[in-house]
Amino acid sequence: MDQAVNASQLAAPGSSLSLWGLFLQSDIVVKLVILCLLLASIWVWAIIFEKVTTIRRANRDANTFEDHFWSGGSLDELYDHEGQKPDHPMAAVFGAAMGEWRRTARIAGADISQTAVRERVDRAMNVTIQREMERMERWMIFLASIGATAPFIGLFGTVWGIMHSFSAIAAMHNTNLAVVAPGIAEALFATAIGLVAAIPSVLAYNAIGTDLARYAARLEGFGTEFSAILSRQTEERA
Repeated sequence: MDQAVNASQLAAPGSSLSLWGLFLQSDIVVKLVILCLLLASIWVWAIIFEKVTTIRRANRDANTFEDHFWSGGSLDELYDHEGQKPDHPMAAVFGAAMGEWRRTARIAGADISQTAVRERVDRAMNVTIQREMERMERWMIFLASIGATAPFIGLFGTVWGIMHSFSAIAAMHNTNLAVVAPGIAEALFATAIGLVAAIPSVLAYNAIGTDLARYAARLEGFGTEFSAILSRQTEERA
C-alpha cells in the first residue's frame, strides 16, 4: 500500500463528504464492495417489482377464472377455452386435472369411479401446483441471501476502509478530526450501502413469501374442491 499517496488523499483539505465524493475518495476495495452492493440493490428492486406484479396478476386471473368456474357452465367448455393452453397457475391446475380425467374417460372399459383414477387426478394437480409455485418463487432465494449477507459485505468494506485510513493517519502522524473524518466516513459509507440493500430484501422476502404462501393455499383449496366435484361426477356416471 502506498502510504504517502493515501495519506495525502486522506488529508486533502478539499475532501468532499458528499456521497459521490466519498465514493471517489475511497480505496479500490471499498469501491468494489460499494459497486457490488449497489448492483445487488438494483437487482433486489427489480425482483420485488417483478414478484409484486406477478402475484397481483395471478390473483386477478384466478378471480376471473373462479367466476367462470363457479358460473355453472360446462367444465368441458372451460377446459377447451382455458385448460388446454393455460396462461396462469389456476388454469394450469384445472387443465392438469381435467386432462387426466379425460384421458381416463377415453380408455375403453375404464372405470372412472375407481380410487386410482381420483388419485391420479389429485397427483396431477399437486405436481402442477408445485411446478407453478416453484416458477413463482424463482429468485426468492436471492432476496434471502442479500438480506442475510449484504450487511456483512458492507461491514467488510468498512473494516477495510478503516484499516486503510488508520494506515494513512499513522503515516501522517496527525489525528486531527479534519484529517480523520473523510477516511472514516468513506469506510462507513460501505456499511450504509449494505443496509440499503439488505433492509428492502428482508422486508420484501417476508411480505412476498407470505403472499406466495397464501396463493399456494388458494391453489390447493381450489384443487381440493375440484377433486370433490370430479369425484361426484364420476360416481354419478358409474
